[in-house]
Amino acid sequence: MINISPRQLEVFVQIARLGSVRAAAEALHLTQPAASMALAEMERQLDATVFARERGRLRLNTRGRELLPLAQELLERYAEFGRVGSGSVDELGGELRVGASNTVGNYRVGELLGEFVRSHPHVSVRLSVANTSEIVAAMLDHALELGCVEGPVAHPSLEVRPWRDDALVVCASPDHPLARKKRRLEPEDFAGARGVLREPGSATRSLSERALSSLPAGETVLELDQAEAIKQAVIAGLGIACVPEVAVIDAVAAGRLKVLRTPFLDLHRKLSLLLHRQRYRGALIDAFLASAG
Repeated sequence: MINISPRQLEVFVQIARLGSVRAAAEALHLTQPAASMALAEMERQLDATVFARERGRLRLNTRGRELLPLAQELLERYAEFGRVGSGSVDELGGELRVGASNTVGNYRVGELLGEFVRSHPHVSVRLSVANTSEIVAAMLDHALELGCVEGPVAHPSLEVRPWRDDALVVCASPDHPLARKKRRLEPEDFAGARGVLREPGSATRSLSERALSSLPAGETVLELDQAEAIKQAVIAGLGIACVPEVAVIDAVAAGRLKVLRTPFLDLHRKLSLLLHRQRYRGALIDAFLASAG
């Protein structure tokens, strides 16, 4: 009979997340030999290994990838058993790992996390900010419980829930020739325009390219991985850019940027919440979804 303990499951999950026994031991306040012993005992009972060593790091093998969501579910159910048994159902604790693409993580983090953090002060929320493709990869690896992204996602393992409407705007420095035109802008006015773009893999980059493909050809002068960096480049007069509207409100109000009117471009999009279809949705995830709705 297999008799795997919660501690062994914790060690397995932390190694999967952090990539080494040493890091997992530190996270769980164990000695490294104790963590190694817990993993070895779990693998002995399973009569199978769950990790492969790659370039000094432990990576889940096929069996490990199958078992990880089950181990996470068992640990969450164990914690819920304790809460119900002690009569503390509403006092959520533990850790919730959320991934957000750059627009959400840098400009709408309060809207995403604020209500949940205020309502559940004993939950430790770990927010990772990256581009949409990186958040999707982390969700598929079970490194995150939830994601919030600005780009379209179509993967059979992920559930996509619409969250908020969002829009990009085309902006320029106030002294840019396009910003100084008195008449209404037309698509042909953008011929040869110098542009600043987000990095490949960014949802903002994808939408920008789709929208700008309907304009005469221009020139890309910079690729940057943060909206703030793009704002500063545009303010410095290095080119025009498509950026999230929420990211430039202050700069436009201060007169440092000007939004170009481009009704001939479709720059609207949906922000979405991501959930892994195989992951157990316990009290923490349910509470987060209720607060973010």
